[in-house]
Amino acid sequence: MSLRKNSEIDSIDGDEGTKIKQYFHPHNTLNGINYSLAQFTLEPGKKSKLHQIKSSEIYYILEGTGNLTINEEVHFLGKNDSAYVPPNSKQHIENTGDVDLRFLCIVEPAWKADDETILE
Repeated sequence: MSLRKNSEIDSIDGDEGTKIKQYFHPHNTLNGINYSLAQFTLEPGKKSKLHQIKSSEIYYILEGTGNLTINEEVHFLGKNDSAYVPPNSKQHIENTGDVDLRFLCIVEPAWKADDETILE
């Protein structure tokens, strides 16, 4: 079993413009999972850079509101909403509210730097 406490996980700056807390990833989990789970934070008025990932993703909004753009199609998301992003989709998310946009992202197979391309 692996246990990860939010208070014990450092945030890092993501290349796409977000703050990231990596909860579970094959490199830090003993049970051999094939996905990654991370929490992202985006400040009001900010947006992530347009990027593309070879893996599929699921976004789950914890707090705030935002527009998730997937291959030029815009989807408004609020608290407790979720969205599936197909592999190789061009995507970015923008915080449209006045509080931090916090969301979980599940990536399968697990996120790898070599699988992500920043398009801006």
